[in-house]
This record gives sequence, structure tokens and C-alpha cells, in this order.
Amino acid sequence: MTGPGDDTAFDVEVQLAALYVHPIKSCGGSAPAEALLIETGLEFDRAWMVVDAQGRFVTQRQLPRMALIQTTLNSRDMLLRAPGMLAWSVPLDEVGTQRQVTVWNDEVAAFDMGHATAQWFSDFLGQPLRLVRFDPANKRLASAQWTGTIEAAAAFSDEYPLLVTSQASLEELNCRIVATGAAPVTMQRFRPNLVLSGLDAHGEDHLDEIHFSTPDGPVRLKLVKPCARCSIPDVDPLTAEAGHSVGDALAAYRADARLNGALTFGMNAVIVEGFDCMLRPGLMGGATYRFD
Repeated sequence: MTGPGDDTAFDVEVQLAALYVHPIKSCGGSAPAEALLIETGLEFDRAWMVVDAQGRFVTQRQLPRMALIQTTLNSRDMLLRAPGMLAWSVPLDEVGTQRQVTVWNDEVAAFDMGHATAQWFSDFLGQPLRLVRFDPANKRLASAQWTGTIEAAAAFSDEYPLLVTSQASLEELNCRIVATGAAPVTMQRFRPNLVLSGLDAHGEDHLDEIHFSTPDGPVRLKLVKPCARCSIPDVDPLTAEAGHSVGDALAAYRADARLNGALTFGMNAVIVEGFDCMLRPGLMGGATYRFD
């Protein structure tokens, strides 16, 4: 690490410790051995979404049992598993009938994945639901208030293509959780895409850019907005039981003035350079700290 000197920025070496892809918004994800970086983030991340009868997205906020739906991607399909349900396969080349759906305040075009798949979700989650797939012809852009001149596209993520956290941040949070007598939690609670090592706790808060050299070319990611946290990190991904230890611990030290006191963990990021590059855990890179 170089010293800050006369500037307000300095560099640090980081390592990509883990990758996570969550194919269906608010359902279980996986930690693949590699993931392709595309315009909307990691390939297949939040490419599908569960919607209600009105076409509005649903998440673990309303239906914690969504955490129990596990997704496995292979070269041909996405395999779904859930307790008490037969495994169900969704072909990756299937798109279905086009329809309009709502994610937050955005109305976007999507493809309905059919009645049989809808019944699978409805049976497990106990209400009429359907699975839809993002139409890549959409141009759903993140807020220019945070991205500036960069046009950052996203699929069904809350707004930004990537979410970045660090191992040290989770370790710090778990120290505080354990001190209250509660059990530590895993990174899966926070549903990131990239987990970094080599940073101090919550060092990602102060990063400007992360850069990696890959065999496919350079990758540059810009961290633009803190990630405000709702109730989802308090849902146990193994049991779907909701608690309060994560929220309580964050409330003690993570009220973020940049978001009017919202509790934050991790940073939303946009892609400056590196589309069609493959990312793999273990990849070494650099990051620029900036203190405003």
C-alpha cells in the first residue's frame, strides 16, 4: 500500500475472495468457480424474478421462504430445489411470452416462464406467483445521481449491476453480533456479487475503483453508492426464519450519513471496463481509496 501523500487517494492490493450469482431475485444463489462479466453485471445474476398476480416483484421481505429455493446453473438449464418439492428444471434457452412487470418503480418487459413453472412457485410459496425472465432488449439504467456520466444497466437487481463487500466487514459485524450472545452469520445473508480480501473492515466504503487484469482483458469497476439494508439479512438462508441480530448490530454502528442515516453494508458498483471478461476467485487486483 502506498501512503496518501498530498492527495486524498491511495492504492491497495486486493484479492477477489469469492463470487456469488443469484439467478432468481431473492432466491438462493451459488458461489461459482468463474462468472462472466456482462453489461448487467455477472451473467445470469438476477436474470429471473418472481412476480405476483399483478406482475409486481416479490422478495424475502414479503415471503422469507424464498430463501429456501436453491438454484443450480449448468450449461443447459437452471435447476430449482426446495424442501418438500420435486426438483424443477428451467431451460436457459427458454423465454416464453412477453409481458410487462414491475420491479420497484420500473416497468420493464420480461418473458413469462410458463404455467408449470408458475405452479411450482405457487405451490411452494402458498400464493399465485409466476417466474419471469428479464428481456435483455430492456435498458434499465441505474440512477445518474450516483453513476454520473456512466450509463449502468441492471437486470432485476435492486438497481445496480454489482454489489461489492469484503471479508473484513463481515468479520467486524460478526464480532459485534457474537458479543450480544447471538450466532455469527454468513456472507450469503448480504447477497453480494464480489467479496474482497485485503481491506480493513468496511474499507469498501471508501473505494473509488477496483481494477483487475484478466486473461480476457482489463476490468475496472467503480463503487458509486452504499447499499442500504432492509430486513433480508435477518432472514436465515438455511431455515427462512427471521430474526433481528443483524439489524440490531448494524444499527449500533452503520448509520450512513450519505443515505440520510440508512443502515448500510457493502457498496453498489458499476462497470467502467471489462465486458465479456471472466472473473474467478483468487484474482489479484488493485483498488483506489478516496477520502472526500
